[in-house]
Amino acid sequence: MSRMFGTDGVRGVAGTELTIELATKLGMAGAYVLTREQEHQPTIIVGCDTRISGGMLASALMAGICSVGANAIYVGVVPTPAIAYLTRKHKVDAGVVISASHNPMEFNGIKFFNGEGYKLKDELEDEIETLIRNNMKDVPIPTGSGVGKIEYRFDIQDEYISFMKKRVPVDLSGLKIVVDCAEGASYYTSVKTLKELGADLVSIHTDPDGTNINSNCGSTHMSELQARVVYEKADIGIAFDGDADRMLAVDEGGQLVDGDQIMAIIGNHMKRQGKLKKDTIVVTVMTNLGFSLMGERENIHIEKTKVGDRYVLENMLEHGYNLGGEQSGHIIFLDDNTTGDGLLSALHLLKVMVDTKEKLSDLASVMEVLPQALVNAKVPNHKKEHYMDYAEIAEAIQILEEKFNGEGRVLIRPSGTEPLVRVMIEGKNQQEIEKDAKALAELITKIML
Repeated sequence: MSRMFGTDGVRGVAGTELTIELATKLGMAGAYVLTREQEHQPTIIVGCDTRISGGMLASALMAGICSVGANAIYVGVVPTPAIAYLTRKHKVDAGVVISASHNPMEFNGIKFFNGEGYKLKDELEDEIETLIRNNMKDVPIPTGSGVGKIEYRFDIQDEYISFMKKRVPVDLSGLKIVVDCAEGASYYTSVKTLKELGADLVSIHTDPDGTNINSNCGSTHMSELQARVVYEKADIGIAFDGDADRMLAVDEGGQLVDGDQIMAIIGNHMKRQGKLKKDTIVVTVMTNLGFSLMGERENIHIEKTKVGDRYVLENMLEHGYNLGGEQSGHIIFLDDNTTGDGLLSALHLLKVMVDTKEKLSDLASVMEVLPQALVNAKVPNHKKEHYMDYAEIAEAIQILEEKFNGEGRVLIRPSGTEPLVRVMIEGKNQQEIEKDAKALAELITKIML
């Protein structure tokens, strides 16, 4: 039986995989596990992104929360990092986000934060899952006045905007910015924040209808933003994903600036200011090889973890680092917030541009992005962890590893959030590695489907 929780909560197609029943049980089990040590009646903040299924799942989740005696505060559509912040600020017992991040609109997900605003460790998720699989055995169900209640606070997102401006008080007057909000959770908070900081702002994909989130827009579809930045003669383009916990950028010439480059730019600026703790940046094994070479040249230690921002965060907390993230643009500034935060990342990047008065293209040259090909192989979700059990796949991977040994690398891994096996190859020739990655991905799909 596969694990219910992936690398970023529980995800699936809303209504069939992530059912109303499962959402209710997650509310019950999550509230019980996260608040059982509390002697007061606990409270949990709940928010969602713009998916049409968000309200449906929020209602089911909050019914579960209230059924075990906890209260819920529903704040509506807000970015994932806003829930992490609001959970801490209001000193509630936990936070929950209903979102499938960058996934297509038919998917949704449920992820929990503890009272300190951190995503849950595997052990706590396993406890929640065990309770659900045991049909909530031994969980007391109160009646009468012991039942929890729901409070609605749709005004609360402005507190997150104030927090962002306080953490990075940068004057953006004179900068022309194009922002792509992915028809997602950032459509209000990011636009208002950037305007209030003085930016000359062009905003696109800020009209969510519940079905258009991430649809040919946002950080997973950058081409429209790249063209718009050039057309508007803007200084920078900023793209968020559906729940605004990640951000990618576009320079003034329309070139993509990915998460590795953003961390390199900001990390070097922090190091020069003496603010990069232990002169270290935490990344994952998917990070471009050019990032490690940049670290060697700039005397920045590069710490690597397995893929998933939760593992980056765990490493940062364990060793006392304050900057880490992923190539996808999920970047954690631990001095400011407890999880990846797209708007916070954008403000830090903009501050480097303001402080140095340099163009983004010049700043991005701090690291050379080496040729890299990433191709997804579609596979059944319950099989994705077992791709190496197939002899033909294992042999094909071994052949590629031998081929690129010494002049590149081959990295194969199951997605933590989708029914995919990801094939990544780095090498000297872009056409060659793309051809090899595509061939391997097609083989994996053919054999495993």
